[in-house]
Amino acid sequence: MNEYDSDKMKDLLSQKMGFQSTSLKEEADVLIVNTCSIREKAQEKVFSLLGNWRKLKKNKPDLVIGVAGCVASQESDEISNRAPYVDMVIGPQTIHRLPEIYEQSLSSKKTVVDVEFPLIEKFDSLPKLSKSKFSEFVTIMEGCSKYCSYCVVPYTRGTEVSRPLNDILDEVNNLVENGTKEIILLGQNVNAYFYEDREGNVVNFGLLLFYLCRNKGIKRIRYTTSHPNNFDEQTYLAYEKLPQLVSHLHLPIQSGSDRVLAAMKRGYTVLEYKSVIRKLKKARPDITFSSDFIVGFPGETEEDFMKTIQLIKDIEFDQSYSFIYSKRPGTPAASLEDSLPDSEKKDRLKFLQDTINSLSKNRSKSIIGEKAEVLVEGKSSKYENMVTGRTTNNKIINIPGQDNLVGELLKIQITELNNKSLKGEILIS
Repeated sequence: MNEYDSDKMKDLLSQKMGFQSTSLKEEADVLIVNTCSIREKAQEKVFSLLGNWRKLKKNKPDLVIGVAGCVASQESDEISNRAPYVDMVIGPQTIHRLPEIYEQSLSSKKTVVDVEFPLIEKFDSLPKLSKSKFSEFVTIMEGCSKYCSYCVVPYTRGTEVSRPLNDILDEVNNLVENGTKEIILLGQNVNAYFYEDREGNVVNFGLLLFYLCRNKGIKRIRYTTSHPNNFDEQTYLAYEKLPQLVSHLHLPIQSGSDRVLAAMKRGYTVLEYKSVIRKLKKARPDITFSSDFIVGFPGETEEDFMKTIQLIKDIEFDQSYSFIYSKRPGTPAASLEDSLPDSEKKDRLKFLQDTINSLSKNRSKSIIGEKAEVLVEGKSSKYENMVTGRTTNNKIINIPGQDNLVGELLKIQITELNNKSLKGEILIS
């Protein structure tokens, strides 16, 4: 979502305001940091970066400095107090107002702050692309209404709001006409998408997938991030009927302990989560999964943690985003007693990550010799004269080739595993 917002701010700066991008901050007339407040470490990095930018502003007084995103939304007063040299504070739902906020900052002697939640207005105001990449993000909804006890998202991005169906289809059609082959649907709780038009016609997430796949130019659809409670029969049917929908799903669970899940206010049990996995596998037998895990949540015992490890082994997750619990001010979990030593949290995190890495390596070994379809994403960072691509199961494969293959869908055979990297050969059809 932050990448999407950053790209849109770049588009606004270039298309509507006449700016050109530069890789040197010393050359810049505008510097904007787009932020995330999910974890405390990321939030503190913002103020560290702003301190460095302050030195640039001393040498270049006309430099305009902006903070955008969730830290801007949550800490607008703190930014104004700790970093009064910041000119613009822009919430994630008001990035479309960047041109107006910039103009205000030029005439104002104070920090211009706009962190409102103007619902869907943002998408109506963002510029369309005249040339798109082979893979593009498309936001279909924003915000979250789940209110997990540890999470700041409902407070920084607001509650769930879904975009109108035709707006999404128009954006996707425009992208496909300009070269996009893969669409990545975005939302804080993407499969909670729910739109009702004036006639009372309802479109949920599963039906949206069917609408999108009517566009034959779309070769792949991915989405992130989903919630276990928002899967329904239409979504399962989409996995059964729509080959464009990839055979990989990132489905956060956070913990394998029902007791911890209840404290997190996740709204499901481990058994209910496994039921979703079982239905998805029935609809798409070759599907693979990744997930999110929080280690060291207040009150997590060794037994709770080992239940998480057992769940990981049961489902055979291929990858994870796993972190030590980070206390976020203003959330219910922030008041819970947290007596677990940091050293124990770090040990648990390492054990969890080692477990998943071992499962992932075993799966990579098991698919050597298999054929796969790869969407080429760019040059390989590890091997010369090779490009890298992604299978429908989200495995990264390096294959011989040059830049002209980027964006192509290729039939390949997986030939070897070198450390964590898979290699393949292009099959001549």
